[in-house]
This record gives sequence, structure tokens and C-alpha cells, in this order.
Amino acid sequence: MQLVLGSSSPFRKQLLQQLDIEFITDSPDIDETPLKNESVEAMVLRLSVEKAREIAKRHTDSLVIGSDQSALLNGMILHKPGNHETAVAQLSSASGQTVVFQTGLCLYNSNNDTFQSKLVPFSVTFRSLTPSMIENYLRKEQPYNCAGSFKSEGLGIALFEKMQGNDPSALIGLPLIELINMLNHEGVSVL
Repeated sequence: MQLVLGSSSPFRKQLLQQLDIEFITDSPDIDETPLKNESVEAMVLRLSVEKAREIAKRHTDSLVIGSDQSALLNGMILHKPGNHETAVAQLSSASGQTVVFQTGLCLYNSNNDTFQSKLVPFSVTFRSLTPSMIENYLRKEQPYNCAGSFKSEGLGIALFEKMQGNDPSALIGLPLIELINMLNHEGVSVL
């Protein structure tokens, strides 16, 4: 059975490579618009399943990994900033605050049309950030394609006061501890 990562994210691909198992990637093309009155938690779970199902249509005899993530600051979703000004605003708002990441994970078996899914939360509390700290960080790392305007796997770690959660890989967008559990349930051992 082939393992397929349903994502175009280089960060998720890099995480999955840590497990030293063979896989291919394929990018899902789905509508990611939230449903009316849908909570962020429900949305990321739904989207992780929809991404995996979409990819499974193209890959028979496969286990397909779908994942979706949102970052929340005071109840507002933090998107990828896309530019310097938005990144400054996001990091300024996050200064001294806690950002909660909700990651939906799905492992879809295309042979029997079954799936496992789980919501994996992870929180990051930011230090009090000065404008010069924010500017220095953005100049060095340029995390404009990352939700929340930082890369925890890089210099972004210097922005944090503390991190809370069961799976630090969830912060990057692919909760490996939970994925290993799901793979084991499908008879796939990483070790």
C-alpha cells in the first residue's frame, strides 16, 4: 500500500521525511471556505478529511494523509501574512499573547473507504516583542508564507516564552505522534 501526503507544503513534507518511510506527495485542490457557523476546530477536521478524500480519488491502494491548520489569536484566525506589513501587524498583536494552533489530521484508506481523524491543539505564548525584535526577526527569516508570521523550526523559537501541547510537530502542521498511532492502526510500523 502506498503512502501519500496530500499536501503541497514543504514543511509537512520535511516533517514526514523524518519518519524515514517511503511516500509521495500530491496536492489537493479543494474549496477551503469555512461553512456558515463552523468552528475553527470543526473546519480543520473537515478540511483534513476532504483533502485526503480528494487525493484518494487519484491514488487507489493508498493511505492518504490529509492535514489542515489554523492559528487563532484572541478568537481571530491568523492567516499567512504574505507581506512585511501584515507580518509586523501579526507579530505586534501576538506580543505577550498566546496563539492556539488547531491542526486537523486524517489518514484515509482508499481500499476500504475508511479514515481516522483527530484534532491536535498546540499553544505558543509569545514574549513581549519590541518593534526592533520584530523587524530583526522578519529581516532574517522572512516567514511571509507561514500562518502567524513565524517558523518555530527556525529562528521563530526566539519569539516564544513557552509552548504547550502533546506533539510539537503539530505546530508545524503535521502531528507526527498522532500520525504514527494512525499508521500503526493500519498495520504500518515506522520502526
